[in-house]
Amino acid sequence: MEKVEWKVEGMDCTNCALSITKFLQKEGLQDVKVNFIGGDVSFGIDNNKSKEGIAKGIEDLGYHIANQQQIANPKSPNKLFTNHLQRFLFCLPFTLVLMMHMLPWHFHFLMNPWIQLIICLPVFIVGMGYFGVSAFKSLRRGIPNMNVLIAIGALAAFVYSFIGTVNNMGMDYIFYETTATIITLVFLGEWIEHKSVSTTQKALNNLAGKQKVMANMIAFDDEHNEQIFPVENTQLRVGDLVLIKTGEQIPADCKILWGDAHVSEALLTGESNPVKKQKKDLLIGGSLVIDGSVKAQVTAVGKDTVLSNILNLVKQAQGEKPPVQQLADKISAIFVPAVLAIAVLTFLFNYFAFNISVTNSLMRSIAVLVISCPCAMGLATPAAIAVGLGRATKNGILFRNAKSLELFKNIKTVVFDKTGTLTKGNLSINAFKHTDEITATDFKRIVFSLEKFSNHPIAKAITAQWKINNPLHFKKAEEIKGAGIKAETTEGDTYFLGTDNEQLITGNYHTAYLKKNNTIIGWFDMDDEIREEAATVISYLHSKNIKTILLSGDSIERCKKVADVLGIDEVYAQKTPEEKLVIIEALNKTTPVAMIGDGINDAPALAKATIGISLSDASQLAMQTAQVVLMNKGIQNLPLALGLGKHTFNTIKGNLFWAFIYNVVAIPIAAMGFLQPGIAALAMGFSDVVLAINSIRLNYRKVL
Repeated sequence: MEKVEWKVEGMDCTNCALSITKFLQKEGLQDVKVNFIGGDVSFGIDNNKSKEGIAKGIEDLGYHIANQQQIANPKSPNKLFTNHLQRFLFCLPFTLVLMMHMLPWHFHFLMNPWIQLIICLPVFIVGMGYFGVSAFKSLRRGIPNMNVLIAIGALAAFVYSFIGTVNNMGMDYIFYETTATIITLVFLGEWIEHKSVSTTQKALNNLAGKQKVMANMIAFDDEHNEQIFPVENTQLRVGDLVLIKTGEQIPADCKILWGDAHVSEALLTGESNPVKKQKKDLLIGGSLVIDGSVKAQVTAVGKDTVLSNILNLVKQAQGEKPPVQQLADKISAIFVPAVLAIAVLTFLFNYFAFNISVTNSLMRSIAVLVISCPCAMGLATPAAIAVGLGRATKNGILFRNAKSLELFKNIKTVVFDKTGTLTKGNLSINAFKHTDEITATDFKRIVFSLEKFSNHPIAKAITAQWKINNPLHFKKAEEIKGAGIKAETTEGDTYFLGTDNEQLITGNYHTAYLKKNNTIIGWFDMDDEIREEAATVISYLHSKNIKTILLSGDSIERCKKVADVLGIDEVYAQKTPEEKLVIIEALNKTTPVAMIGDGINDAPALAKATIGISLSDASQLAMQTAQVVLMNKGIQNLPLALGLGKHTFNTIKGNLFWAFIYNVVAIPIAAMGFLQPGIAALAMGFSDVVLAINSIRLNYRKVL
């Protein structure tokens, strides 16, 4: 199954996204995801399906695939107008002239229906070239979109006026200005809507803009003289050497070989203070060198970089639908046929039941078509999610799916791991002891040789503090989740470094025990430092009536010491990964739980929690399991993540309320004749803008 990712232009709302989704699903494609805000469409395709056929089907629905150079026989889009602003500016003069005959002083030449027809014709052609073609293609595929309503409304007014013109029925039957006004104002509304929606993507677009920069590539001539020349970072390959100077953007993920620098990673972590980087440290592509110069070797390019992975995660989260959107999607799917039926009933009731003239009945019916706005309901959720995810990303908070944003509103309990989460994970060995069977040097050598196989904070601290140049070579080694490291030598001896349950029972607890062939030959203890922000975060959670729990594999003494300092409500200590999982399952049954951890032993519990939260310097398994990742190497942004989740959901609720109210109120008003089609067109366009602006407010709203 090949994964295909396309950029599709022309999607205006969820109704459009639903049209493409239904088409792709009808074609039997798998894992279909359509995000109309970003224009991203992805799906899985096998060898039995043709990309060209799928592309043609999307084009036939009235949309355009932007990256068609990847597809054979691409179809060129209409180049006469490339956006709705151009269409609006073209139509506006003709519409203004047509509107002049409605002024108190009459322009006699405009009282001629044939002249009005000629003035209206360019607007009608442009309007139907967009709305009409899109409507026809969607109807032909059996998936009517919003443009059907606009096209039928404008076409009905035009045809009615044309019949009146040909039959010389008088000015009471001429409504060319209605046709022109509908088309012109909808073009204006859609352009403003697109501008508003694009603003919701601001944070993501800023990140994307960091992906393409120039790099100073280092190469050597035949005499091994160093040569430096500029290349686009898209041309870099893993292993290439680059020079990065003060004020320059890091062109790709790389490792410093020479020099040191202060680097701003604000685009990833939201932290403005520069970070000191020196030899062997990793640099993240897109970061900015504030001071210093380094020579570095490229470690990842293109889709493999940290920045690219972040962008993909955010886009993926945008494309997913939280539960609250399901109702809006169901309504949007039947909205167009329902409005068409209401428009027909409006005409019939007004004409036959209330004895309204044909002209007024038709105008009311057209107003119903034009005022109806499936876009508003479709935009309510994605716009708020786009802003919420964008603000989160800008502040170093990564949501893997949109569902997590909504789930935060219910969280009543937050469970913390200890080491590396509430504490810094900057562990240091404060004591160790070994039996007479081995020397201190041998003890350190064995421990170092075992710990180099692990990414646990304890292992990292050991390998950093005890640097051994001649480590043991094992025949095989494996890390046992939540227990330790087990290895076997070529001579057949078995070493184990980790916890010992028998020692826990007797209360003789140390950080880790070293065993040879199941016999303890030594142990060591480590100290850790509590994070500065931990007390503030715990205090914030308590102020929101959220219960805090410490869940750790560490000793009860160490866990209680940390809990007492921070004021944590409840402590579970000396727990294995399996026991952690059972505890989280039990907590989940009573109240929604968020768990935050960073170790490999936290991964099962993170996956089981209502929301799993990991740190960016956590083990890869923990990061892959968690739904939310805090990129700033600390828990200081946990309150912001919680606040953004709740306020994003509140914004979605507000948007959906106004979208439903707008349609529930506006359609009857139009059906009763209180709205002219032109005013209805203006109101329809700006209803979307109101929701987009309300969503954008989330960027600046206080959420803590």
